[in-house]
Amino acid sequence: MKKALLLNIADPGIGGVLIKGEKGTAKSTAVRSLAQILPPRTVVEGCPFRCGFGGEGGYCPYCMEKIAEGRALSPASSPMRVVELPLSATEDRVAGTLDLERVLKTGEKRFEPGVLAQANGNLLYVDEVNLLDDHLVDLLLDSAAMGVNYVEREGVSFSHPARFVLVGTMNPEEGDLRPQLLDRFGLSVDVAGDLDPKKRAEVVRRRLAFDADPAGYMESCAEETGRIRDSVSRARGLLPRVEAGEDLIDAVVSVTSRFGVDGHRADITLMRAARANAALDGRSRVEKGDVRSTAELVLSHRMKRRPFDKPGLDGAELEKCLQSL
Repeated sequence: MKKALLLNIADPGIGGVLIKGEKGTAKSTAVRSLAQILPPRTVVEGCPFRCGFGGEGGYCPYCMEKIAEGRALSPASSPMRVVELPLSATEDRVAGTLDLERVLKTGEKRFEPGVLAQANGNLLYVDEVNLLDDHLVDLLLDSAAMGVNYVEREGVSFSHPARFVLVGTMNPEEGDLRPQLLDRFGLSVDVAGDLDPKKRAEVVRRRLAFDADPAGYMESCAEETGRIRDSVSRARGLLPRVEAGEDLIDAVVSVTSRFGVDGHRADITLMRAARANAALDGRSRVEKGDVRSTAELVLSHRMKRRPFDKPGLDGAELEKCLQSL
């Protein structure tokens, strides 16, 4: 679970992650705690959509208007944050709304930003994503894939950048996502409670220590948290320079073919995940081990399964595939 989240922070283009698991397995805790390690971004000062300074992810109409008028854009540092989407949110609350009355009276477009505007450049978290209306899930996934939120009302349209890391958590006991929506998540992971008494006891001790002194507990973890934050920042800087040879591309497509995955989204996602894994390890070249360690995250929710088949990937089959190359 932690690896899947870190890979998406290192490369938001992976396509987000879906975390499935029984109740009480710290799914939401893990996602919300990411706020402590998310790296800062350089954004356009004063922009309501926090456009990336330098054109990263494209500019919104307001920034484009300033550029057209010859006004300079100023940089500002903004920390990435976790934006939560409530299950009760309406489509207008998610996508934003256009003030049609103002358009008709003045001819000037006025857009009221929604959750997708807040999520631009950040991490968008949906708890119990399987209970969210399907049309809202479609809207989120389309925006995440295109990096743009497009709103049209009565023939009047407005668009703005909406590049974010989409993270969803769910309990399969409460229902599942449609297969076509499931495939749109870049990575998927199944989590379960640990049955080892020693590890369960350690979970209890840590929780009791946190409840007794939250600030003190956070201070005791500050050094480790700082190391993770630094490694993520380094990985984001290194990622554009990470190279993958033809042999690695052959390895990726061989793995997806061996496991009978439909379409090409899995191939591209596995390649991106392997590159992000190499960047997190501080390497500028992808190795087969990167494919090995990310394949299950990419393929487990895309494989065809018979009823009662267990989730996951056959490790022996994966190893045989990689060794044969």
